[in-house]
Amino acid sequence: MAIINWLLSVYIEVFRGTPMIVQAAVLYYGAAQAFGVNMDRTVAALVIVSINTGAYISEIIRGGIISVDEGQFEAAHALGFTHWQTMTKVILPQAIRNSLPAVTNEFIVNIKDTSVLSIISVSELFFTAETISGQSFQFFHTYLIVCGIYLIMTFTISRLFRLIEKHLDGPKNYNVMNNQMQVETPSIKDTEGDAE
Repeated sequence: MAIINWLLSVYIEVFRGTPMIVQAAVLYYGAAQAFGVNMDRTVAALVIVSINTGAYISEIIRGGIISVDEGQFEAAHALGFTHWQTMTKVILPQAIRNSLPAVTNEFIVNIKDTSVLSIISVSELFFTAETISGQSFQFFHTYLIVCGIYLIMTFTISRLFRLIEKHLDGPKNYNVMNNQMQVETPSIKDTEGDAE
């Protein structure tokens, strides 16, 4: 178990501590030169984005778990929950909710960071824009359209995760009974008027 934890720590530190552009170059060009592995560019791009995202998301979720109060663990154990039940039924739902803003941010950053994959000649948005603007010499218009497309994608992701957040928040009227009691309870002025 200690070896697995050490390997995971190394994975997280390496992929969070190095730029995605360097990781893409090492995986695509390095694997071809060192091991004779000729990867498809799109496959290499997907692998890099997935591995890079996994390193960041794992730390985000870990932070979400740490943010859950210790009393939640104690209460679950007092009710007789196993560790697995505690994590799946009590801790993780709260941790995921706490982590959603950071996860949203990570997805938005990843969408924008795909532009660095042009280093391995992946035909992503920025690479395509470079090709078109080089042929047509319409640099401003081409890159303005690319900005618009990136903005639409990031805005859509942001709104989608906002809807998920609202769904996880649940109803807003948890204190229905308290509100009814406040309405039915006579005010101080009413009681003073009755006394007179």
